[in-house]
Amino acid sequence: MSDVILDRRDLSFQLFEVLDTDTLFQRPRFAEHSRETIEAALDTAEKLAREKFANHNSLADKDEPTFVDGKVVMRPEVKTAFDAYINAGFLSSRASFEEGGMQLPEIAAAACKGMFTCVNPSSTGYAFLTAAAANVIRNFASDTLRSQFLEPMMAGRFTGTMALTEPHAGSSLADIRTRAVPQEDGSYRLKGNKIYISGGDNELADNIVHLVLAKIPGGPEGVKGISLFVVPKYRLDAQGNPGERNDVVLAGLIHKLGYRGTTSTALTFGDNDDCHGYLVGEAHQGLRYMFQMMNEARVGVGFGAAVLGYRGYRYALDYARDRLQGRHPDDADFSKPQVPIIEHADVKRLLLTQKAYAEAAIAMSLYGYRLVDDIETGDEAAAKDAHLLLDLLTPVLKSWPSEFGVKANDMAIQVFGGAGYTREYPVEQVWRDNRLNPIHEGTTGVQGMDLLGRKVWMANGKGLQLLAQRILADVDNTSDDRCQPFAQALKAMLPSVEAATAAAGKLMAEQGPRIALSNANAYLQLMGHTVAAWMWLRQANAAAALDAPEDKDFAQGKLQAAQYFFHWELPRVELDAQRLIDADDTFITMDNCWF
Repeated sequence: MSDVILDRRDLSFQLFEVLDTDTLFQRPRFAEHSRETIEAALDTAEKLAREKFANHNSLADKDEPTFVDGKVVMRPEVKTAFDAYINAGFLSSRASFEEGGMQLPEIAAAACKGMFTCVNPSSTGYAFLTAAAANVIRNFASDTLRSQFLEPMMAGRFTGTMALTEPHAGSSLADIRTRAVPQEDGSYRLKGNKIYISGGDNELADNIVHLVLAKIPGGPEGVKGISLFVVPKYRLDAQGNPGERNDVVLAGLIHKLGYRGTTSTALTFGDNDDCHGYLVGEAHQGLRYMFQMMNEARVGVGFGAAVLGYRGYRYALDYARDRLQGRHPDDADFSKPQVPIIEHADVKRLLLTQKAYAEAAIAMSLYGYRLVDDIETGDEAAAKDAHLLLDLLTPVLKSWPSEFGVKANDMAIQVFGGAGYTREYPVEQVWRDNRLNPIHEGTTGVQGMDLLGRKVWMANGKGLQLLAQRILADVDNTSDDRCQPFAQALKAMLPSVEAATAAAGKLMAEQGPRIALSNANAYLQLMGHTVAAWMWLRQANAAAALDAPEDKDFAQGKLQAAQYFFHWELPRVELDAQRLIDADDTFITMDNCWF
């Protein structure tokens, strides 16, 4: 089958008709840009994605990296793609012109990167991790560390990782055991083990910069005692080039369901008591610093899940249009030709559900990136509001696309029938790649507890108030008769969200968090579905305003997908809300012995 990539008409619709990216060009940082420059960047990204990334997506899946004589051996196409990505400027697409970057808005840079993730998430992962690690160093490290590591990372000479997880601790970072002992010269000696470290060893660059969470002896207990360290694979010589090998050892590779082209590693630090690390910022502030990378990665994981959900949908759509099978129920004349399976109502159901999930997920992800632009370049009030909203929405932006992108991929396999679960067709790999995303960067359960246990109540609930205000503003601005039912349905659902929030808050105040947080997943899902419905209202309003003849089918497709979501998906919010209002104890009262 031909390669599927993000649809440019839909991407332009999201960027310019829905999210008004044009208005960013009025801000000084983006004054050199225009719709034409953004489209040109997308043209380059699409061409490069097709030529250098799509060509080895399945090859890297079948021939994953291997562990040979203590090091990683990879397919050469991965480095070719990585180098082409660097040379085209996409690793530094957000960086200033002075730093040699494109100085693109975050939303435009994300749209470009979505092209690469869509066709080859594994090879794109190395650049994604490097950029995120570089941002942490840029924002929090000393001038010395920035001068040593930032420029080579942005130039692609060094790659970057985030080394958080330990075998015994998993998501419970308070329980990490990696230690960092201070030395007289200001450096530290690290000792410990990390696991599931993506990109932890590779053949792409001269050095690997690990951002490692560790505890300094004598520091506070739990997460308050975590510090962050730069730990290079090779220590730097006097000229800043990779020199002596640091005491970081690749213990082995982990073999995954998907994302097989991205190495997943087990690393040991300090087996020979000679692992040099360098403190980032202040001691015991490591989790705060790392959360920038984690939150950036969470939004990125959600967007990756969204574009993979979309990729599977487009494969299924193409297949359904070509595959002949069966006849209409009211015309079972076997002398007549079979019809394409897209003519069957249940296949339309599967396709429309995929479209609704994937395009809502893309819309909410891009909305999150637009909030980043407002944080960084908006006026003081706009930046403050955007920061509150992004803090609130990050668990949703990570988990809703991850959960429902995979559901879309599952339906894509169903459209293909028996062919769908064979390796001769692409959707089984898309599903396998995407299935990792509900786990990447904090499981869905962790995101639910973060949202209900912390994010909703930050700033006395101001973030949730802002979200409601923005939703109601779009409800009030809905004028087209075709969109009015959507607006009113969303408005009618908001009191249920408010009641569920109030009930959970009261339960936590009266009985503590344990029972309330046992239903955090229900709260996360109702919030995700509410935000997805909002995204569909915004898309429907924008589609209703399209009047060019060539946009007729495109606009009608948006309206029909919105109708599906409001008729079939939004009512699920009421069920989740009621479970929270009732303080349902089904999960918390289930005894271990009863399973």
